[in-house]
Amino acid sequence: MELRTLRYFVAVAEERHFGRAAARLHMSQPPLSRAIRQLEAKVGAALFERSPNGVGLTRAGTVLLDEARALLDQADRLSTRVAAAAGNASLTIGILGDATDPGTTRLAAAYRREHPEIDIRIRDTDLTDPTCGLTAGLVDVALTRAPFDDTALVVRELRADPVGAVVRADDPLALRDHLELADLTDRRWFRFPDGTDPLWQTYWHGGEPREGPVVRVVQECMQAVLWNGTVGMSPLGHDVPAGLAVVPLIDMAPSRVVIVWNEGDANPLIRSLVRIATAAYREP
Repeated sequence: MELRTLRYFVAVAEERHFGRAAARLHMSQPPLSRAIRQLEAKVGAALFERSPNGVGLTRAGTVLLDEARALLDQADRLSTRVAAAAGNASLTIGILGDATDPGTTRLAAAYRREHPEIDIRIRDTDLTDPTCGLTAGLVDVALTRAPFDDTALVVRELRADPVGAVVRADDPLALRDHLELADLTDRRWFRFPDGTDPLWQTYWHGGEPREGPVVRVVQECMQAVLWNGTVGMSPLGHDVPAGLAVVPLIDMAPSRVVIVWNEGDANPLIRSLVRIATAAYREP
């Protein structure tokens, strides 16, 4: 069995859907379906139970999934050790977001346990570049939040966080159990500098043009709320400065935590990081 085919199989098994798996693999669905049928013919058993709503694993598929994951993990570790022996043992990671995120903390610990020989370089970035320098060639991989222009990039979702509006603690809106975007229509928000990714800007503006102070980092946004009474935005569960409150927004799509790398980049260090990150962010 080819490792590529096993990666296809694992993607379908995890997504439970050929279309979503094809999108994740950045390929069209027909060749993916053919590859899975050829794999089933090779093992002599059906691996999936197919239905109009998706697919489920058969008993044979469940066994293969466990073995395929183990084999792919071993292949990634082998490639990483070879890269280290060849002197290519460094990885630059761009990070946007809360440095105290437990997912990031678990990822760092798990990656160090598995790859203590790898030199990890971190590039922290501000709110003007959601790709964290990836599109500019400054990093190998990014831990960030979507949406943004992902042309020529591979994006893997790690978690989705509900979002809330940040207001002063003495603001009448702070007493509400929840808010809708319409409740904030007449309020001043914040803006990103000119040239910021339009998809990113539109999401954090709730889909509407907004007026307010220009901010580049999270703390500037929080301080604008504190000093000027503007509206800020934050994933729920993130700490905000004293004097501020976060009220859930029930009609805003969750903020997706993602890991992103360049399409076509076969660096085994990135592949291993993606695998470990997927597990780390799924832990409670």
